[in-house]
This record gives sequence, structure tokens and C-alpha cells, in this order.
Amino acid sequence: MSHGNPGSPGRSADALADAFYPLFDYLFDEDGDFVDDVETKLAEARMPDTVELYLSRGLAIGVLAGVVLWLLGTFVGYVLFMTGVVEVGVLIGVPVPNQTVAWIIKTFKIPSLVAVSGLVFGAIGFGIGFGFVVGIPYMRASEREREINMLLPDAISFMYALSIGGLNQLEILEAMAMADDTYGEVAREFQSIVQETEYFDTDYRTAIRKRSLETPSDELGQFLTDMLSIVNSGGDMSDFLDDKKDKHMRTAKQQQEMTLETLELFGEMYMTLSLFPLLLIIILVIMSMLGQAKESMLYATVYGLIPLTGVGFLVLVSTVKQDDPGDGYLNPADGGDRLEATTGAGILHLGLIEKYVGDFSVFDRIKSREGTFETVALLKRPHIFFRDHPLFVLGLTFPASLVLVGNAVWTGAAPRSFQEMVANPIWGTFIYVYVPVYVNFLPLAIFHTWNVRSRQAVISKLSDNLRKLSSANDTGLTLLESIRTVADTSTGKLADEFDVIHAKVEYGMSLKAALIEFNNRYHIPRLARTVKLVSKAQEASSQITDVLSTAAQASENQDDIDRERKSRSRMQVVIIIMTYLTLLAVMAILKVKFLDVMAGLAGQASSSGGAGASQFGGGVDTTLLSMLFFHAVTLQAILSGFIAGYIRDASLLSGVKFAVVLPTVALVTFSFI
Repeated sequence: MSHGNPGSPGRSADALADAFYPLFDYLFDEDGDFVDDVETKLAEARMPDTVELYLSRGLAIGVLAGVVLWLLGTFVGYVLFMTGVVEVGVLIGVPVPNQTVAWIIKTFKIPSLVAVSGLVFGAIGFGIGFGFVVGIPYMRASEREREINMLLPDAISFMYALSIGGLNQLEILEAMAMADDTYGEVAREFQSIVQETEYFDTDYRTAIRKRSLETPSDELGQFLTDMLSIVNSGGDMSDFLDDKKDKHMRTAKQQQEMTLETLELFGEMYMTLSLFPLLLIIILVIMSMLGQAKESMLYATVYGLIPLTGVGFLVLVSTVKQDDPGDGYLNPADGGDRLEATTGAGILHLGLIEKYVGDFSVFDRIKSREGTFETVALLKRPHIFFRDHPLFVLGLTFPASLVLVGNAVWTGAAPRSFQEMVANPIWGTFIYVYVPVYVNFLPLAIFHTWNVRSRQAVISKLSDNLRKLSSANDTGLTLLESIRTVADTSTGKLADEFDVIHAKVEYGMSLKAALIEFNNRYHIPRLARTVKLVSKAQEASSQITDVLSTAAQASENQDDIDRERKSRSRMQVVIIIMTYLTLLAVMAILKVKFLDVMAGLAGQASSSGGAGASQFGGGVDTTLLSMLFFHAVTLQAILSGFIAGYIRDASLLSGVKFAVVLPTVALVTFSFI
């Protein structure tokens, strides 16, 4: 633990933390459990601050937040109590015989309430400010642990492939440290080992031991400890990595099973949570007919409780839903300067010509012509551009939806007041909600689905083709010849890409650059790990049968996990959709069999002068309730759609198509009842 002078140069850059260091020194024991735990989390989160500096800064932020909320609380207390907005009656209810004491209590009662309000708000502000700062390293360490545990099986497969490819222990550590574009936080843990050996003159055994103690992942810590024992004893590293690879693949399946079971529990919770607003609406409607409920409660339920329930459940699911870490891109610099210069070529970046602009005027003319060519190509095939970049379509659809809605309001086609909306809820909601949903979400859903399917098609036969590559390579063919053989004897998108890779190499591109360019076109994390493994291994030898077999085994393991995930998540999506359809059916029945009937009874009672029916439901605005019912099912439909998509693919964009279909069902239902 660092106990340096708070005024040292390392601390002078943070004057706020320096100012509150005496408070830290007064409140906390530097050798205490809390400080030690925070220091451990800072190391696990790879945050460079010393624990004294960090907690001093947290105290500073907490005090500042506390002062702000203390002032706010005092002001709120003054407004509520001193101005009489809230009447202050008897506080303790105990008789006070002494008149002097009674006078003191009466005089200081309201100022005391104002002061207490300020203190309570201030304490809450300090707790929020200090707690947020302290919680950051815990959250980052937890996120790093999650990513490390998910990537560890593939990282061990990568190290095993390098080991059987002939690399020694140090070379494996260095290769793993350089693979952060694929293995993320696992690679960064190995970077710490390599940097400690290079810059701090530490032997790599000591560096491995230290990293095993500081990593946030218990699984990686145990792996490093076991690897250290193999290094010290001189055991066979390849056999060790082979055993660990199989073990962690089994662990990954078990972890996936636990995640799916948790999601099934959440699916059952969602049935209860989503039906709660419905039950509350029914109760409030009945109480309204008895004259015992306010309309504000209905508004709060429809426009507040339903969205909060949906968003809260979405946040809850995100805490356990495991996506595939990484963006799927490999570092183009590993494939050479030419690949790095041409990666991402398009309208905004014209590729190789960017390196030569300014040297001679001819290059400026080439750049101008190239920009014109790219623009014309985009205008000729805009659907291809939007397929590759689905979110860009919102740049066209969002302004279009604003124009459509604005034009409807300008011409008077859309309701301009709340009373007009209540009088014509279907048409008004269609203009203000459904038109933006259709104009924005429908194209986005189409292009996103097209994008996902076009990219996923390349990995549908990945495992089989890797097995074929391994078999071909085992016969004595080089890797490039094996790729050509598999391309000629296989079908599908991956076989076509193998053919393209072979052609590029034949025309002078390196095999590694061709593989990286192929991967970055589809940028799928799973594919990136496979390409990284193969491209790294082929640098040492063209006979990499065992490496290809390892890649095929890892791919098959991922196939099994994906099949199980899709099967189980499909059931969760069905539960969410059926729950929504149940809610919609109940709302429709309430509208037809309850509201319309009560409106008819109230009309008959008013025309006949009867008092009974008018007392029960006569004061209820059935048209307003009909609008609230329709808005409730519409909001529920949109939220259920995004939740279903997130559970299915760990992506909010995946829920866009559901967020189009489910509200359409509500619109059709309420249009015909």
C-alpha cells in the first residue's frame, strides 16, 4: 500500500483529493479491511490511483454532493414547512405541563423540521457521492471478471495451439499479451506479466505469481497458479494446456446452463411484473366508479409504472445476459501497412490514396475522383450501405417521421389538444406513436436482420470447414492449398470466402493479411478468435493440423452453447409474447364488456332520471379510460418487444422487429372493438 506524502508530485495534480486527505486520514485506518478491500479492487479494475488518493477524492465528491443536497433540502423544507404548504400539527402527542417548554417546542418546531430536512438530504447526498465513487472499481472489476471468465476457454485454446505449434513458454506469454484485439481483458492480464518482466526486471515466474493474486477472476488466478507449478517443475506445457482447455470448455457449458436457468426464472418474474399494472388499472377503474380514486393515479400507472417496470426488468436481465465480448475486429496493422491503410475505405476514408495526398497534385485529383466514385457507388446501391450500417438508416427515417407528424399537426389531421386525443384516441395515437414507430423501426428492423443474417451465414458451417481444413492439412497440403481444396469441395458463404482468400494470396497478398481482411468484413467475435488462432499458428508452420483441430473443437463447443441458448431463449420469448397477448386480451374484454356497458348504463340512467346507476359509474369518463387502456397496451407492446429481443440475442436492436409487430396487434385489436 502506498503511504506517500499527499503533497508529492503524484498527488499535486489532484488538488481536490489533496485537500481532503486529512479527512481520509482521520476517518479510515490505512491498514483496515475497508481500505485494503478498495485497494484490491483498484488493482483488479486496473485503475492507477493509490487507495489514499482515490478515497480522498471520493470523500471530496461526497462532501460536495452533500452540501448541494443540504442546501436543496433546506430550501425544500423551508418551502414546505415555513410557508405552510404542509401543515405541521402535533409531533409527539405527549402533554407538556411546563408552559416554557411548550413555548420552546412550539417556537423551534418548524425551524427544527427545516434543519432536519437539510441534514437528511445532505446525508443522502454524501452517501450517493461517496458510494458512487467507491462503487466504480467494484463495478469495473466485476465487469473485467465476467469478460475474463467468458474468454478464458478460447484463450487457453489459443495458447495450446501456439504450444503445439512450437512456441516456448515466454513466446506464448508474449503472443497472448499481443492478442488484446481478440481476447480483451485476458490478454491485458498477460500484458501485465510481460510488462513487469520487461520494464521492472522481474523474472516471469514472480510476475505470473503476482498476477494470479491480483486478477479479478478466480478461474484465471487458479489457471496461472497451476501453470506456474508446471513451469517450476518442468512439466509438459502442451499437455497441461490441453487438459485445461477441455476443463474450461466444460466450465463454459455449465456457466451457460446456470445463466439460462436464471433467465427462465426472470421469465416467470416478468409474467408477474407485467400483469401487476393491469391489476392495478382494474382496481383503480372500479374505485373511480365508486368515486374513491383520482385520475392522476391512472395516469401514473399507465405513463409511469408500465415504462418503469419494463425498463427495470430490462436492466435486471442485462445483469445476467452474457453477450459475446469484443467487437470482432482484428488489428489491421498486423496484416501490414497496406491493409492498415485500406481498412475502412469508403466515403469518409478513401483508403490507400489518403497516404499520398499532398505529395503531388495528381494524388489530389485521384482522391477527388475516388470520392466521386464512392459516392456514385453508394447512390447506386444504398441498400448495401444500410445493410452494413443499419443505424445509419435513422438519419433518413427520423427526419421523415418528424416531417410526417409535423405536417399532420400543421394541417389539423392530428389532435392538437388532450381533449381531442381523448375524443379520437386510435387516430391520435397512430399519428403520434405508430407513425414514428413504423417509419423508424421498420426499416431499421429490416436492415438489422439482413445485416445479422448476412454475417452469421459465414459461421454456419465454420466447424465443419475447420475439420475439413485439418484433414486436408494432415495429408501434407499447405494451409493455402488446404483452403483451396475446402473451397472447391464445399458449399456456402464460408467456402466462397475461402476461394477469395486463395485468390488474394495468389495475387500477392500475404495469407495473414487476407485472413484479417476476411474477418474484419464480418467482424464476428467468435470468428475473430478462430482467425486469430489460425493466422498466428501458420506463421510458425504451414502444417498446423492439431491447431485446426483445436479451432474446430472450440467452434463445436460454441455451436453447442449457441444451440442450447437459442432453444432456451426461444421459450422465454414465447413467454413474454404470450404474457403480452394475455394482457391485451384482458384489456380488450374490459373495454368491450365493462366500459362500454357502464357507459350505456350511465346514459340510460341519466335519460330516465335514475339515481342508482348514476351514483355507480356516472362520473367516470369511459372515453378517457378507453384511451388509457389503448396507451397501456401500446407501451407494454413496445417494451415487451425490446425485452424479447434482448433476451434472444443480447441486443436491443434485435427487439426492434418485435417492437413493430406487437404494437400492430394492439392497434388492430382496438381498431375493431
